[in-house]
Amino acid sequence: MTTKDISRADTALRGRLLWFVDSPEEHGESAVRYIEDGLLVLAGGKILAVGETSVLRSQLPAAAVIHDHSGRLITPGFIDPHIHLPQTQVVASWAAQLLDWLNTYTFVEEQKYGDPAHAARGAAFFFDELLSNGTTTAVAFCSVHSASAEAFFAESERRNTRMAAGKVMMDRYAPDALTDTAQSGYDDSKALIGRWHGRGRQLYAIAPRFAITSTPGQLEAAATLSRENPDCLVETHISENLEEVATAKRLYPECADYTAIYEKYGLLGSKSLMGHSIHLSESERQRYADVDAVAVFCPTSNLFLGSGLFDWKAMRDPRRPVRIGVATDIGGGTSYSMLQTMNEAYKVLQLQGQRLDSLALFHAMTRGNAIAIGLDHLIGSFEPGHECDAVVLDARATPAMAHRMETVTTLAEELFVLVTLGDDRAVEETYVMGEPKKPRKRR
Repeated sequence: MTTKDISRADTALRGRLLWFVDSPEEHGESAVRYIEDGLLVLAGGKILAVGETSVLRSQLPAAAVIHDHSGRLITPGFIDPHIHLPQTQVVASWAAQLLDWLNTYTFVEEQKYGDPAHAARGAAFFFDELLSNGTTTAVAFCSVHSASAEAFFAESERRNTRMAAGKVMMDRYAPDALTDTAQSGYDDSKALIGRWHGRGRQLYAIAPRFAITSTPGQLEAAATLSRENPDCLVETHISENLEEVATAKRLYPECADYTAIYEKYGLLGSKSLMGHSIHLSESERQRYADVDAVAVFCPTSNLFLGSGLFDWKAMRDPRRPVRIGVATDIGGGTSYSMLQTMNEAYKVLQLQGQRLDSLALFHAMTRGNAIAIGLDHLIGSFEPGHECDAVVLDARATPAMAHRMETVTTLAEELFVLVTLGDDRAVEETYVMGEPKKPRKRR
């Protein structure tokens, strides 16, 4: 990076910079980039240069604003590839398992999002929580109502966050106030795509909830939307719960398994984010790999609803590796924090004799999730040209963390402390396109 380029800088972030250029699971420490006293040099919210403060600081123009977080760890902003906007007041609702939980709590709350005022209040809370927890990008399900998606995108645009979302398509097995039709689901989604997809940092995700709540006609309509808008993501649910799997097979008896339903209707592909993907056969995993579909692991939700244990090792079989995302799944999930989500992911894998080290855990919620949603060319690392969404972390944020850190001697140990003991209290600041955005809560 030349002095001429740096002379355009308007902002810089100083701290201990950590990011990834490859998967540490596969490439170890060669995948890691770490600068003990580093400077992220920005212009218009994008990264111009990254390097040692001692080298770059003297080249900054006098007017450049330096946000100094010396001693603190700065990583790319966290990415959550599966979360529900209208479920913020469903979190911590007691029920037996998935289908009971949906009918007893979720569908009741989601009906409220037909009210634009309620949707706007919910969206404001939702974004406050994400940014408080260092999450700068998410792929969200809204409710069946267009008003909920309008509220989501309007709030995201106001905060300049890079987000993807879609109105849920759901035309059966839900209350009348929470269903659309195959045609209206198509029409409403198409209109939302036209208004929001590619507008600023906003992206659309076509969102048939899951095969149980969509008729064959609606799955066909969703596939038509996907063909007409091939750069849109597709988000849905699959194989979260054994009763759900059995119900889906009963509704689509012509399909050999659950995955075959989405295959039949053209909804399994490289843009497909397949939420949960727990109870898959080897054949299904192979077919995911064949089309580069993404299995989205939602550990706190899977544990809370007793759904099952995600098999990371089987997904990453080198003979046919499947792309993986890791997500909170609020409100089946129990924490907005990606740190706590990775804490539970670690435990889910431990129960199966599998392990991810701290570098792999941090990679998963930054560059790994950026790859999962197809945005690694824009976010998820600190490479020049990328958009600067970042989170500043304090591994001594609580007394317990500070006490533990007295014995920590390596970066890897510090990262593991953050994942295991950290939450929103460990997030000192959240930057969106180089601007500080963490809400300041009043207790």
